[in-house]
Amino acid sequence: DLKLDDGQVLDVLDVAREHGAMAMIHAENADCIEWLTRRLEAAGRTAPRYHAHARPMLVEREATHRAIALAELVDVPILVVHVSGREAVEQIRWARAHGLSVFAETCPQYLFLTAEDLGLDDSYQGAKCVCSPPPRDKANQQVIWNGLADGLFTVFSSDHAPFKYDAPEGKKPGGQEVGFRHIPNGIPGLETRMALLWSEGVLAGRITPQKFVELTATNPARAYGLHPRKGSIAVGGDADLVIWEEREFVLGNARLHHDVDYTPYEGMRLSAWPAMTLARGEVVWDGAAFTGRAGHGRFLPCGAPTLQP
Repeated sequence: DLKLDDGQVLDVLDVAREHGAMAMIHAENADCIEWLTRRLEAAGRTAPRYHAHARPMLVEREATHRAIALAELVDVPILVVHVSGREAVEQIRWARAHGLSVFAETCPQYLFLTAEDLGLDDSYQGAKCVCSPPPRDKANQQVIWNGLADGLFTVFSSDHAPFKYDAPEGKKPGGQEVGFRHIPNGIPGLETRMALLWSEGVLAGRITPQKFVELTATNPARAYGLHPRKGSIAVGGDADLVIWEEREFVLGNARLHHDVDYTPYEGMRLSAWPAMTLARGEVVWDGAAFTGRAGHGRFLPCGAPTLQP
């Protein structure tokens, strides 16, 4: 419903350039997806697992290539979001090598899930992992880890979509199991994002603590024009801090606080969990309970992005 044709994308990028902004682009070729979806439906292949068949890597690769070309034409930076596949990664590496201001974001599902999590049969349970682009194969996970470690990726986000599984307003619209085209798109991940990356990234030796901070705090703050108030530990900053406790932690939905009836990472064994969280210097998580209060939050208007290639 939110897809744009090339002319509309150019118009958006032109407005971004006029105002010194940066556009985020979710890069998938909608026409290819629609064509594949109709063919799958005609063959009776509508189970959740076919969501991945309708969105192969090449539709992400082609759209990423096109997004880069359009941004080059307008001469404006872009942030390609939800990058899932090695083929899109190759396009972004090409753009960087040619001096273009192309930034990239990825998400936990592309490090910890695969297409198999959408189901190996026609079970509807795979609806829990329907997101776009879909998770790829096991080998592709290493490509995404490499991109986080070597600076290809600028931001690590959750792409949090809090659809419940067993609810009429969630993955079962109207209480019914539906074809993959109609399954609400996205998975929960806000509360688990940083713990997954600290445990399996930093403690597993895949990325440094400094890279963790860059991906989860400093670069997002720069992207939204909120640095150095956010994303840094400095006099005059907001003192938003997490202290990590290194211990075995089995991830389960019963231990989370989102209003969702599942987590796609159920049963994962992590090596750390937040021991304390401070927002603007005030403890809001003490390791056992949420201690925040209503009215503590403040609205912060975005500024111009300050990311550098």
